[in-house]
Amino acid sequence: MKPTPVRRILWVIAILIVLGLLMAGLARAQPVQVTDDRGRAVTLPRPPQRIVSLLPSLTETICALDQCHRLVGVDRYSNWPESVTRLPQVGGGLDPNIEAIVALRPDVVLLATSSRASARLESLGIVVVALEPKTHADVQRVMGKLGQVLAVPDAQRVWRHIDAAVEAAAQAVPPAARGMRVYFEVNRGPYGAGASSFIGETLTRLGARNILPASLGPFPKLNPEFVVRADPDLIMVGARSVEGLNERPGWSSLRALREQRLCVFPPEEADVLVRPGPRMAEGARIMARCLASKAAPGAKAQAPAAVRP
Repeated sequence: MKPTPVRRILWVIAILIVLGLLMAGLARAQPVQVTDDRGRAVTLPRPPQRIVSLLPSLTETICALDQCHRLVGVDRYSNWPESVTRLPQVGGGLDPNIEAIVALRPDVVLLATSSRASARLESLGIVVVALEPKTHADVQRVMGKLGQVLAVPDAQRVWRHIDAAVEAAAQAVPPAARGMRVYFEVNRGPYGAGASSFIGETLTRLGARNILPASLGPFPKLNPEFVVRADPDLIMVGARSVEGLNERPGWSSLRALREQRLCVFPPEEADVLVRPGPRMAEGARIMARCLASKAAPGAKAQAPAAVRP
C-alpha cells in the first residue's frame, strides 16, 4: 500500500526533527575556543552547562540569549532578570568568594578583566573567560563571544534589537533637547561617563553633548571643579549618588542645579543605565525621556531637598 501524501509529509517532518536533534547534540559536544579580553585563547571541551557570572552585564546577556538555566551562581550585584536573584551569590566581581565558586563546580567562570580572581581560579583548575564591555562596539563583540562560548547561533540578534531601539529613542528626542550639554555621574567618586563610554555614545546618538571629552577615557574620576568650569545644561545622576551635590565646592552656582535641570534616576533605572548589556535599549529610552522633559519650557526637576539650590 502506497503511503498517503499526509503520511509522507509526517515522515519528512519526523526525519527533520531527528536531524535537528542530532545536530543540536553534536553542537553541544563540540569543543569551544574563544579569545577573551585579556587576549588569551580559552578552550572548553564542550559548551558549558554550569556557569558562574561575576559581572551583571554578562549575567544579563546570558539570559537575553535564553541561557539563564545554565547559570549556577552570580555576583551580589546581578539582579536581572528576577530569577537570578534566587541563585547562590558568590560575593563581588572584583573580590569574589573563591571557595563558594569552587563549591558550585562551574564549567566556566565569566568575569571582568579588572577582577583579581582570575589567577586564583585558574590555579585551581577552573576555566575563566574575561570579558568587559565599555563601548557599543564592545557590547556587540562580547555578545558574539558569549554566543561562541554558549554555542548559541545568531547571538547578534540581541545587538540588532538594541541598535534599532537606540535609534528609535533618538528619533523621539524633540529638537529643543538636541545639543544640550550633559554631565552623567556614574557614582560619587565622582566618576563620570565620558564621551567614549557606552553611556556617552548613547547620549551622542540621542543628540546630546557630553561635557567629558573622549580623551579623558570611558569613566574618568573627576575633580569636582571640572564640572563647575564646564557648567552643564543638564545633570543625570542616580539616586544613590545625588545626596550632597549642591554642597560640593562651587556646585551651587551650576546652572543645571539653579534651574533644577536634574534627572535623578531611582536604583532600578540607574542599574539599567550603567550596565553595558541587553537593557541598553531601555537605558536609551530613559535618557531620551530625561532630555525631553528638561528641554521643555518651564520644566522642573523633581530633586530631593538636599540638592535644591
